[in-house]
Amino acid sequence: MSRNLVLPFFPVAPPDYNQQYLEEVVRSFAVYLEQMQNPGEGRNTFSVFTNLQTDDSGLEPGAIFNHDGYVRVPLAHSPYVRGSQATGAVGTVTVSTP
Repeated sequence: MSRNLVLPFFPVAPPDYNQQYLEEVVRSFAVYLEQMQNPGEGRNTFSVFTNLQTDDSGLEPGAIFNHDGYVRVPLAHSPYVRGSQATGAVGTVTVSTP
């Protein structure tokens, strides 16, 4: 397994109903679910990320996105907002040439 997890033991079913067997199966499933919900630590020597979004809109903390060729992690105080643009104008300018 890629995260070096010890798989829980699932006992062999007895021919008749046995409460202890059922409790062992439920306990094994609980261990399995806990392992699957824990992302664990990552140790990679090579990674390829394809189709990363280009802003942090909707990303959870710790996720990554591509911003102008840089991999970034969302920060609450430094957003990369989707569709953020602005234009402005002040007065008019006349240019005359001789």
